[in-house]
Amino acid sequence: APFCASRDGKRLYVSNRGSHKMEQGKAKGPGSVTVIDFATRAVVAQWPIPGGGSPDMGNVSADGKQLWLSGRFDSDVYMIDTTSGAVTKIRVGLEPHGLTVWPQPGRYSQGHTGNMR
Repeated sequence: APFCASRDGKRLYVSNRGSHKMEQGKAKGPGSVTVIDFATRAVVAQWPIPGGGSPDMGNVSADGKQLWLSGRFDSDVYMIDTTSGAVTKIRVGLEPHGLTVWPQPGRYSQGHTGNMR
């Protein structure tokens, strides 16, 4: 899903691809991540993808310090610092659609949120 909870269960991270349509999105769209506080149900931060992007599915690292999201229509994976909102783009193959971060070293998934390697 294009959302996930922080490891401490206090915040919800929501991917905004810039479109609510089910069709193919556009590269370099107005992508961002919205951070919602579960207790107050208020938006506490909005993290834009610098230069545009298409954040999609992903997960939070085991230590809770990084949010990893696929950039579905931009051939990128985004690593977002959950304290500052700073975004690092990592170029990957075409249309990465979801990824999973596993707490065990050497475990990863890239292709969809349920595919394990």
